[in-house]
Amino acid sequence: KKSPSFKTVLGTLGFNWTNQIQGGGARFLYSLKPAKRPDTSAHAQILPLLARYSERLAHVQERDVDVCPKGKCPEDGWDESTLELFLHELAIMDSNNFLGNCGVGEREGRVASALVARRHYRFIHGIGRSGDISAVQPKAAGSSLLNKITNSLVLDIIKLAGVHTVTNCFVVPMATGMSLTLCFLTLRHKRPKAKYIIWPRIDQKSCFKSMITAGFEPVVIENVLEGDELRTDLKAVEAKVQELGPDYVLCVHSTTSCFAPRVPDRLEELAVICANYGIPHIVNNAYGVQSSKCMHLIQQGARVGRIDAFVQSLDKNFMVPVGGAIIAGFNDSFIQEISKMYPGRASASPTLDVLITLLSLGSNGYKKLLKERK
Repeated sequence: KKSPSFKTVLGTLGFNWTNQIQGGGARFLYSLKPAKRPDTSAHAQILPLLARYSERLAHVQERDVDVCPKGKCPEDGWDESTLELFLHELAIMDSNNFLGNCGVGEREGRVASALVARRHYRFIHGIGRSGDISAVQPKAAGSSLLNKITNSLVLDIIKLAGVHTVTNCFVVPMATGMSLTLCFLTLRHKRPKAKYIIWPRIDQKSCFKSMITAGFEPVVIENVLEGDELRTDLKAVEAKVQELGPDYVLCVHSTTSCFAPRVPDRLEELAVICANYGIPHIVNNAYGVQSSKCMHLIQQGARVGRIDAFVQSLDKNFMVPVGGAIIAGFNDSFIQEISKMYPGRASASPTLDVLITLLSLGSNGYKKLLKERK
């Protein structure tokens, strides 16, 4: 939407402003045409400025084309003005931002405060549909595209960080604990007899409560002291699987990063145990994307055994506000099942935050941060 004042200014300079929708609303084309009798002096003065503006629009659209089909994070980060123009282009594809729109009903994205609308870049509809958080919402083409692009960029970054064979992921507007719960609830339908989750101990409440909230009984496996480190007791894990019976174990719930003196679980060996007994394996990778060691463990575990899904925090790994996580895995259909388990639509705020961050940093900027951390 262009303000009337902007059109008025152009009119006084002898130009008519028009816009056209191309590709079913996927792109707005802006054109400036001289009026029949322009003021010659004003016309001459404004032409160079319009030429620069046209070049700017063309530059942004080239970047749009580069990001959207490839689904990869740009190598170099975008400046803020380019980012804002890109976000506004997406936002005008949502029905609540159509010219002449009259919102009727709860799905029309009505917002009372202009400040709230600006805070969210006018992405009011959220993401997903009632049956799937990853589904396309017909009335919110821009928000849906925002969601798809973000998931693609995040997948690219996960591969860049070391898990090269990951096949699918999605951003969920819940922190790590509730995202783990969503994974456990999805497994419930696949393993109806299961009552227990085997969990090598970590003294952190969120991951413990995630199992209880899902309705399962955590079976805590104490760690063993090796030198000055607390390590996974693999013999105790396997013995407990045999004692309870594989059919009654929902999954093994392992952890990559934690607080000293505990070190990451032996993911490769746990993945082999899970594969041998046909038990799912969910990994709490809350801090792990920023750690090459943690990502290597996940990649190796998937290579030699079984890892069904791994969950990481957005704020810990992408420096955005608290309230989002990424659920990723190596089986595309299982990750889709998890996304369909989420009830209702969802907030787009965590998705928008991580998209802005990744486009601002670019893959080179993120790699630089990983190198500095290491």
